[in-house]
Amino acid sequence: MAYAEGVGMKGRVAAAIVALAMSIAGGLVANFEGTRYAAYPDPSTKGAPWTICEGHTQGVKAGDVATRAQCDEYLRQDLAAANDAIDRCIVTPLGVNQRAALISAVVNAGPPLVCGSTLQRKANAGDLAGMCAELSRWTWAAGRQLPGLVRRRAEERALCEKSA
Repeated sequence: MAYAEGVGMKGRVAAAIVALAMSIAGGLVANFEGTRYAAYPDPSTKGAPWTICEGHTQGVKAGDVATRAQCDEYLRQDLAAANDAIDRCIVTPLGVNQRAALISAVVNAGPPLVCGSTLQRKANAGDLAGMCAELSRWTWAAGRQLPGLVRRRAEERALCEKSA
């Protein structure tokens, strides 16, 4: 058999697109988050949630310390969770760069970016240019616009608008 049992060409292509998008998104996340092996309070909210590695927050508490291998696994988990949220809420097919941009943004802002948002509505209506433009609105935390989020969303939007 030329393909893995039960997986046709279409499924293999879709899996390759997701893998490439997650790789691209992982680079963006690592670039904007940096890596910290000791837990620290989220600076944008002046406290919770506690964060470690490249922005991982789930289950993190004060005093936690991670290894490089743990950070790699946390990033893999965070990218996969973001991709799952996109799959649940965006029904329109996405290109590699669009998916990568959304994965990066969801890792940072959470599933509400793609689930229950104007971005979701535009994506599911087939307005992918409008979907990409919506990324520029997600630059606020703790009631204020943050320069780091403005830069991050500008890069994610540029990636989203770039054909792949």
